[in-house]
Amino acid sequence: MPLDIVTLPCLSDNYAFLIHDTASGETAVVDVPESGVISEALRTRGWTLSHVFLTHHHWDHVDGLAALLQAHPAKVIGAAADAHRLPSLDLAVTEGDSFQLGGEAVQVLDVSGHTVGHIAFYLPETGAVFTADSLMAMGCGRLFEGDPDMMWVSLSKLAALPPDTIVYSGHEYTAANARFAVTVDPANPALTARIEAITEARAKGQPTVPSTLAEELATNPFLRATAPEVQRHLGMEGADPARVFAEIRHRKDNF
Repeated sequence: MPLDIVTLPCLSDNYAFLIHDTASGETAVVDVPESGVISEALRTRGWTLSHVFLTHHHWDHVDGLAALLQAHPAKVIGAAADAHRLPSLDLAVTEGDSFQLGGEAVQVLDVSGHTVGHIAFYLPETGAVFTADSLMAMGCGRLFEGDPDMMWVSLSKLAALPPDTIVYSGHEYTAANARFAVTVDPANPALTARIEAITEARAKGQPTVPSTLAEELATNPFLRATAPEVQRHLGMEGADPARVFAEIRHRKDNF
């Protein structure tokens, strides 16, 4: 059976996610921006925390961990490459590793770029990927540590997952990302329709995360560096997609 996933808004614009296996009772949280919201969600559902998945070391993804573990001891899993900057890990993982959450395998993907050592967690049976600040709804993370070539490799890896994969990313940046996207891909009808849906959702106070990979492939400019219409608009027809991506990222950084 697919795992149950709960989206938890945290801080001002972060998300954490609970993943629950009904058969075993195991429950994971992906990133811990703050502890109180997560503890309350566990309490109201009667779930016991068993695992913590950390995507990267930035404070707004780990700062609540110490307090959470005091109340809910759990196995902490994160990237071996980032272990020197993460809270103490019980399991350090690298790309190609997998481990079990209840009855389902969780696969580890290296999605470095936003940071070096950033990982994503892919659950193929449930059809979900937790990407934090790599692939985001309508965007991608700023390149604080990696370079455009590195991030393009990471995004291409995620883009190759099945299109119906649900993408659970780390922030509610979608409306701002959409305002930029239309400057790169103005004639895209799928983008126009998605902007309308985003505007309506945010007006009602609804989250725009998660999204489907199919939506991102159709509308996210950072995944569309190979699209002829995007390349034409940028004056980069036939250019290497990594160069096109770099130009899009540069424009977003200065938007």
